[in-house]
Amino acid sequence: MTEDAQDAEAASRAVASADGEARWITVRNAGPAFHTEIAVRDHRLAADEPTAVGGADTGPTPYDFLLFAIASCTAITLRMYANRKGWPVGDILVDVRRTRSHEVDAEWSDRAKVGLYTVEERIDFRGPVSVEQRARLMTIADRCPVKRTLENGVRVVRPGRDGGGIGT
Repeated sequence: MTEDAQDAEAASRAVASADGEARWITVRNAGPAFHTEIAVRDHRLAADEPTAVGGADTGPTPYDFLLFAIASCTAITLRMYANRKGWPVGDILVDVRRTRSHEVDAEWSDRAKVGLYTVEERIDFRGPVSVEQRARLMTIADRCPVKRTLENGVRVVRPGRDGGGIGT
């Protein structure tokens, strides 16, 4: 394995294992509105739906959070690699967008396979990056652990009996 490949794998493993043990993220929706409170370690966030679909737009949508995960993981993976190489890439900008409306998924979720089939991503660097460095960084961007997880598929399981609460 080349040194570049070893560095890329090390950056990928560092991002993937940085949280250490698996921890629960707690989400609370007190209804009937869509505003949802999220607790992650010492952080508090909110999710909601846009007003056009009945929400109050008090936070990003769940799909927005999924896109945040991809973009932030990509930026962090690139930063780790650039730092390790000593490349002065400057600011790393990652733009992502879904190619399909989540409203379509909500309408059809009980009758058809739904989801983000394609996410468009643009990556830019504000520092002096050579053509060769940029090409290597684009390869490293594909090693973002969140992106790789989604590409490999995710299965959601519920501990305990079907339909039971946490720990039942």
